[in-house]
Amino acid sequence: MTMRYILLSFAFLFVLGDNLLFAQNKHFTQNGTIAFEKTLNMYAVLQKQINKDNESFMQSIFDSYKQTQKQFKVLKSTLTFGNNKTMFTPIEPENNDSGGWFGNGPLTTQVNTVFTDLNTSTAITQKKVFEEVFLVKDTTRRIKWKITSETRDIAGYTCRRANGLILDSIYVVAFYTDEIPVSGGPESFNGLPGMILGVALPHENVTWFATKVTDVPIEDKALAPPKKGKVVNNKELHDKLLSVMKDWDNQGPLYLKAFSL
Repeated sequence: MTMRYILLSFAFLFVLGDNLLFAQNKHFTQNGTIAFEKTLNMYAVLQKQINKDNESFMQSIFDSYKQTQKQFKVLKSTLTFGNNKTMFTPIEPENNDSGGWFGNGPLTTQVNTVFTDLNTSTAITQKKVFEEVFLVKDTTRRIKWKITSETRDIAGYTCRRANGLILDSIYVVAFYTDEIPVSGGPESFNGLPGMILGVALPHENVTWFATKVTDVPIEDKALAPPKKGKVVNNKELHDKLLSVMKDWDNQGPLYLKAFSL
């Protein structure tokens, strides 16, 4: 055995031992709360609602909106997690400045309170549909993810990017961290090998990004699923909304998609 071989062996063992020590000392967050911000590009969202059939009056309303309202609307929410369960809860805005009629749609507000049991792959979503409340009980959303090598820092965590599709055609960009070994995320986004701290729907002009992660023990009652609402599954709700909105011209598909997110 040559001296060069012995030195290389010691170097390898040193690096291996250092990596194992780092892995042992690395902290993984199992329970806690995450503060999220949902950001909407209102100008882009509303511009899409203008078409050749309504532009004679909608364009002037939109121009007026841009003179009085900000381009970006920010909504806050929290995600509580523990025991491989999550609870996503919207926070009501402190003021009632919603932007008028343009700012009250399902995409430009927060209509979902979502409980997810990742142990059983089930979800219970309390969904506000105008004046009615539904309790949607079904399996967790299945998303076909493709993990990439791109990373970014979110709320102090190194996150890896993944691309996916929901509702057959909506492109999703997500960033998850394996330092929080829970396969959940905001709203109904899930299914990655770690907590999702960032989501973007580029073609829908909306994002959800974590602003703070707090590592604290979570009591069971904080993860109790919502109970109020008419019980349906995803298909039953979709069929009901489709039957109501089928005659809403161009607005029908927009509302249906927004309530399905």
